[in-house]
Amino acid sequence: LLLLASSTGVGLLFTLFDFWESKIITVFILGVLIIAVLTVSPIYGIVSSLASVLLFNWFFIEPKLSFHTYKPEYAVTFVIMLISSLITGTLANRLKINARQSSREAFRAKVLFDTNQLLQKAENADDVLSITEGQVKKLLERDVAVVYMSKDGDGLESFAGGEKDGEMLPQGRPKGICQDANGDEIAKWVFSNKSPAGAYTERFADASSLYYPISINEYCYGVIAISLNGEKLEAFEYSVFTSIIGECALALEGLRNAAEKEQAAIAVRNEQLRSNLLRSISHDIRTPLTSILGNASNLASHYEQMDGETLRQIFTDIYDDSEWLIDLVENLLSISRIENGQMELHPSVEIVNDVIEEALRHIDKNASQHNISVKPCDDVLIARIDARLVIQVLINLVNNAVKNTQKGSDITISCERADNCIYVHVTDNGPGIPDAMKPHIFEMFYTGRNDVPDGRRGIGLGLTLCKSIVEAHGGSITLTDNKPAGCRFIFSLPEEEVTINE
Repeated sequence: LLLLASSTGVGLLFTLFDFWESKIITVFILGVLIIAVLTVSPIYGIVSSLASVLLFNWFFIEPKLSFHTYKPEYAVTFVIMLISSLITGTLANRLKINARQSSREAFRAKVLFDTNQLLQKAENADDVLSITEGQVKKLLERDVAVVYMSKDGDGLESFAGGEKDGEMLPQGRPKGICQDANGDEIAKWVFSNKSPAGAYTERFADASSLYYPISINEYCYGVIAISLNGEKLEAFEYSVFTSIIGECALALEGLRNAAEKEQAAIAVRNEQLRSNLLRSISHDIRTPLTSILGNASNLASHYEQMDGETLRQIFTDIYDDSEWLIDLVENLLSISRIENGQMELHPSVEIVNDVIEEALRHIDKNASQHNISVKPCDDVLIARIDARLVIQVLINLVNNAVKNTQKGSDITISCERADNCIYVHVTDNGPGIPDAMKPHIFEMFYTGRNDVPDGRRGIGLGLTLCKSIVEAHGGSITLTDNKPAGCRFIFSLPEEEVTINE
């Protein structure tokens, strides 16, 4: 009404300047065009076209203020004006519909693109299903529920809002599935046959929801249900919807393949560890067992002919070889317990210096050939640790320094406090470790090389065990060079604050 009134006002203004009637007609056609653009229904354009002809006749054709005319040729003018207005309004409505359709298509294409980007970032199946559910809701603006296969593969369970409610089919209809009373039956059929069912399909056509399988390569990951409420999806909507489901299935397939590859990699790693263990044990245990067997055979055959010094040396060798084997078995058992998550920490408040002193009582007997010292700490350092395990870390580090440094080398143990942690340093001035070996030094079964004459080769478990124990305490262990020569192992322990009540 305002636009028609404005067109009439502009036309009356033109009459004051004696403009031709054709100019006034274009004003009304412009008004019809604007009305067609701004309004929703094409009916407004048709009504405004008729109203423009009547207003032009009433206000601008003699006799004015009536629908009569003195000139019959004006009838042709009215017809041409009406046809021009109708064509203008129709074209404007078509352009508007096309623009609206293009906008919807751009929005749907954006939803599809966003879906692809979001699914690439998904870390697990729950994320994939949650993203798919949200994107389908955004696209179709309808209620959506996702039903997917349970982890044990024996049925379906519902998925709503990113959380499973745990109800299994067919024992009960899952929450979140659309309103159909037989929703569980439809979902099971779709899951088994990998074909859509429900509203506007051949199967279960009386359902109010559409059930669509999330499947790829003959493997179904679940079913998505959309509440249609009697409104069939448009062809383009259905096309984009199936594309989103395809992206979802691809993402789930990728996660499944990644999980299978990870399991295969774990199996290969375990097999490699087993092979390395057998190879290392068969190689490294043979020497002490051969020594024990040879010494035992000598004792059995020539015991009476041996003097006391010889017997003492043989007994010492048997003892040392047996102790080495016991240490090996202890490390193996500790590693297996930590790797399987079976080792439980029993932390208690301990004075670090006391733990270091206790560890030095159990180090290798060859330690007497080296200069082992402990730098006293300025303060009393207290940590919450499992003392038994930390003692084992210190024993392994000191024994490692003893076995891999020359006789007479200096091995120093020190500790300091920093950033609510206690850092323990085990330093030696031996030949050091080459840079190429440092990245592998904490790997299981990595033994590197031993440049020290008569140094006994180990199977590479000591440093791995140290790393596992320290990390179980929430700390870390690192290897650095000790200038000008040697190595420095540093590991951290959680500091404990103790309040002394006087």
